[in-house]
Amino acid sequence: MKFAIAQLNPTIGDLAHNAQQVLTAAHQADQQGATVLVTTELVLCGYPPRDLLLRPGFIAAMARTLDQLATDLPADLVVLVGFAAANPQARHQGEKPLFNSTALIHQGQVRQVFHKQLLPTYDVFDEHRYFAPGRGPSTFTLPLQDGHLRIGVTICEDLWNDEEFWGGRSYPRNLIADLAEAGVDVVINLSASPYSVNKQQLRAAMLSHSAARFRCPILYANQVGANDDLIFDGTSTAFNRQGKIIARLPSYHTGLMVVDYDPVKGDLLAANITPLPTDETESIWAALVLGVQDYTRKCGFTKAVIGLSGGIDSALVAAIAAAALGPENVLGVLMPSPHSSDHSVADALALCQRLGIAHTTLAIGPLMAAYDQVLGPLFAGYQPGIAEENIQSRIRGNLLMAISNKFGYLLLSTGNKSEMAVGYCTLYGDMNGGLAVIADVPKTRVYALCHWLNQQSNHGGDSRVLGHLAARLAQRSDTLIPKNILVKPPSAELKPGQVDQDSLPPYDILDDILERLVQHHQSTDDIVAAGHQPEVVNQVIKLVSRAEFKRRQAPPVLKVTDRAFGMGWRMPIAQRWPSSS
Repeated sequence: MKFAIAQLNPTIGDLAHNAQQVLTAAHQADQQGATVLVTTELVLCGYPPRDLLLRPGFIAAMARTLDQLATDLPADLVVLVGFAAANPQARHQGEKPLFNSTALIHQGQVRQVFHKQLLPTYDVFDEHRYFAPGRGPSTFTLPLQDGHLRIGVTICEDLWNDEEFWGGRSYPRNLIADLAEAGVDVVINLSASPYSVNKQQLRAAMLSHSAARFRCPILYANQVGANDDLIFDGTSTAFNRQGKIIARLPSYHTGLMVVDYDPVKGDLLAANITPLPTDETESIWAALVLGVQDYTRKCGFTKAVIGLSGGIDSALVAAIAAAALGPENVLGVLMPSPHSSDHSVADALALCQRLGIAHTTLAIGPLMAAYDQVLGPLFAGYQPGIAEENIQSRIRGNLLMAISNKFGYLLLSTGNKSEMAVGYCTLYGDMNGGLAVIADVPKTRVYALCHWLNQQSNHGGDSRVLGHLAARLAQRSDTLIPKNILVKPPSAELKPGQVDQDSLPPYDILDDILERLVQHHQSTDDIVAAGHQPEVVNQVIKLVSRAEFKRRQAPPVLKVTDRAFGMGWRMPIAQRWPSSS
């Protein structure tokens, strides 16, 4: 018997296109002799559909699409399809009106429907808002020559509750334990598990533990692609009864794999195991490229525009955009002011030449003078300061938005997580944009990504890693990011001689404090005990608290860590909780 896993990239709300992806994968699986095809969680509507689930017409259209898909699928193939099912008992039992469900389709009909039982409500997840929990166990049987095969069906979070692995439970029931007690031979999981750093390794360890603990093979199908701020890495995997990985699809790419099941051994047999990215930096790079690629495509854009300062942040975003969209689809805009250094302009031009992207220069000196003239009478008697500095950023933001509006380009903002955390960014200026590409990437990680990218120049440019930049690298002998961008002190250049460290601690110190505060929720005392100066810690905590109103108005942030400034960050703006606690 053969099982197939389809690692698909659905677009939220595009029911017809998503169904066609399932259908195409089903024909491929059927041609390879598969008996069962496993797709991903809510594949028919895409995950997460969020408040589209509140629209009755959307749910009705999904049901019609599922029925049509059942008719179109190969008749002999058993196909598991994720969708949102209506809950007919909702009104009578006071439950939510929907289930997060999986349809078992065979011979033109939906034969069984299984419902997700553990509904996550933390970080970016809010499934109790929409779904009622299912009740199980969820199983089906397939005939064998000398008996039958009993299969358990789970959906994403259903497998994330093993008390032995986690040291405790988040939910009352361990569903894989329930399925093992029910005597299943194989567990299938349809998932839409978002990417974050080291998440692939964590998932593998968890699933391996469960497979070995319950002596039960696991087939894990995970969504790939990006939807809004969330990036899904795929990395669909199969584990045998000993908890060993026996098959794995590539991260960040769609694909289909077929795994044999030996009923005599009662186990899955080894197949192709695609290696994971070599390190965290490569993984983050690949995730960000996929995030930009899918956000641009799924929002209907084909080209992107980026403000280039000659600094490292905009250099990294430009490289990501060129890799995701192709250099020919990226425009870099230089907007020097009277305070801009010569090397900033030269470095930005060198970057454009190395990446192969088009560029234009819009000097903002005359616009700054016009603002000074208009505001001069009102500002008379006051010394120039932050207001005048921020006007420069807002002029640049206006110019970039004008280009975006005129030509239909997606504006990519270039601020990093360190800046976003402490508010070292300007509303309606450098925060302008449709997507904040690296706003979940700390400054120290920005440097690491750029150094890693330059190292790829020595490896011939792997297209699976570097995307559209691989061909560019093949034509060049130098690195993609100019050396001067990597070594010069970071500066917003909003006044003569300005550098970031005039206002902020050194970035290695700042980023460690921010990780402890934002990621691990440590108190002032904890952070000071780790070796940081109390006055520096208090300064950073105060800046993070004061910048909340800015983050609330930022573009969507591509999420690559466990704690991003996006859907999962829900801090109040107007609050007086002591910042030291």
